[in-house]
Amino acid sequence: MSSENPLMNKYSLVKGAARRARQLQSGAEPLMQTKSMKACRVAQDEILQGHVSFVVGHNEEKPEEPAEPEA
Repeated sequence: MSSENPLMNKYSLVKGAARRARQLQSGAEPLMQTKSMKACRVAQDEILQGHVSFVVGHNEEKPEEPAEPEA
């Protein structure tokens, strides 16, 4: 899988399209004109045309706060 485009892997493409399709079904506006009215197809078209970006696993850990001493 290329670090430049994480959606070129079949599994990641399906996961990304499913997430975008849920956004479309929840009322998000399509990012481009398509012939299809189906959210899944629109999401796939948006991804393949480069209109959707996807970030893979960059979780930032929150610094732990010091524990308060018990009285």
